[in-house]
Amino acid sequence: MNTIAETGQHVAPVASSAEFFGHPRGLAYIAFTEAWERFSFYGMQALLVLYMSGYLLNPGVIEQVAGFAGLRVAIESVFGTLSTQALAAQIFGLYIGLVYFVPIFGGLLGDRVIGRKRAVLIGAAAMAVGHFLMAFEAAFLPALAALIVGSGLLKGNLAAQVGALYAKDDRRRDSAYTAYCTAINVGAFVAPLVCGTLGEFYGWHYGFGAAGIGMLVGIVIYLSGTKYLPADSLNTVAAADRPRLQPGDVRKVIVILVLLAITALFWTVQTQVWNTYPVWLRDQVDRSLPFGLMLPVTWFQALDSLTVLLFAPLVMLLWRRQAQRAAEPSDLVKIALGCGFFAIACLLLSVGQWLSPAKAVPVYWPVAFHFVCAASYLYVAPIALALVSRAAPVAVNAMMVGSYYLGLFVGGIASGWLARFYEPLGPAVFWLIHVGVAVLGSLSVLALRGMFVRVLELDTKPAG
Repeated sequence: MNTIAETGQHVAPVASSAEFFGHPRGLAYIAFTEAWERFSFYGMQALLVLYMSGYLLNPGVIEQVAGFAGLRVAIESVFGTLSTQALAAQIFGLYIGLVYFVPIFGGLLGDRVIGRKRAVLIGAAAMAVGHFLMAFEAAFLPALAALIVGSGLLKGNLAAQVGALYAKDDRRRDSAYTAYCTAINVGAFVAPLVCGTLGEFYGWHYGFGAAGIGMLVGIVIYLSGTKYLPADSLNTVAAADRPRLQPGDVRKVIVILVLLAITALFWTVQTQVWNTYPVWLRDQVDRSLPFGLMLPVTWFQALDSLTVLLFAPLVMLLWRRQAQRAAEPSDLVKIALGCGFFAIACLLLSVGQWLSPAKAVPVYWPVAFHFVCAASYLYVAPIALALVSRAAPVAVNAMMVGSYYLGLFVGGIASGWLARFYEPLGPAVFWLIHVGVAVLGSLSVLALRGMFVRVLELDTKPAG
């Protein structure tokens, strides 16, 4: 998902003969930097809703947060009066939405103003500061602001440097991004195990501090590999020499935005894994272990990343075998199937709750949920990204691929808004609502499939 900023940009590959498993050595430094950045990001994210709803927003503590009264007035003027849990969920939704919106501007700064290396370092430093500020209740809002700005500067610019290591026709680019995305998932898997365990059992600030240390490690790795990284090449091409929109391109842009609006339905449901879902795990699921131990809530987020790592090679093998039989679904059908899979995943949570009216929900229901979620993610997120990259007009390709984040932006805010229904409707009905949202995404893709194929000039079979 983080590969989007690279598409559409051309930067001369770095001049270095040093290789790492057949790739430029710079790839190793970028991938390990990204793994530690994702460790810090997901470590903090795994704790955020639990921290707010279980501690920070409660009477006696919330009064210490500088500027929070004004923020609450602003949020409730838009979304109405909110309970503590609903307010925590809405703040999380706004935070995640902005995290995926700001990189559009961070990429522009890296490409045109300060260069990608400087943008990555400034962004990483801002994120480290944000994590350490989380140790102080009064600095909660500045901490979130630093994390949003830092992620915006780092996210797209670091991903773009992967592509800049290779010439346009270098066949190693796909495997390079595979390695990069693997690093993302490794960091996302380890983070809840370390930061989450520290935060839940030893103190919130230990978890946030571990996330900050992880970001510092990432900075050290990035600086140590500077000479192997691609040189910055600011986009100073004269306007007259840039590609221009061709007849029909505006229509393509509009249709791509429609597709991104549909993906926002998927991201609305998917974002609940980090939003209301941890609260449900904490309050409704039997997490007891032998010898009086308790399974940490945040470990389920680690499972979410682990299942993606486990399923990715299996899904790619399935598609390869389907392609050999000329039976592989088209990209649009894959997206529709992925939304359908997430509907099934949410249905599992609802059924598990219905079957446990007077006792805690058995742990196998959320475990099954994560395995179905992994299949859903693999069928939607990378496929939609590749489709947009391939279909966007050349003149605005980078901008449109960057706009892929708009789906996550809208989905994050919408997930926070939906969280208000968790308490009044109860968990079983709450998860059924998300079944409906996911099904709506699936049906929308299928209903508009003909328009997408016609306007975007898509093949009815997957590319390649």
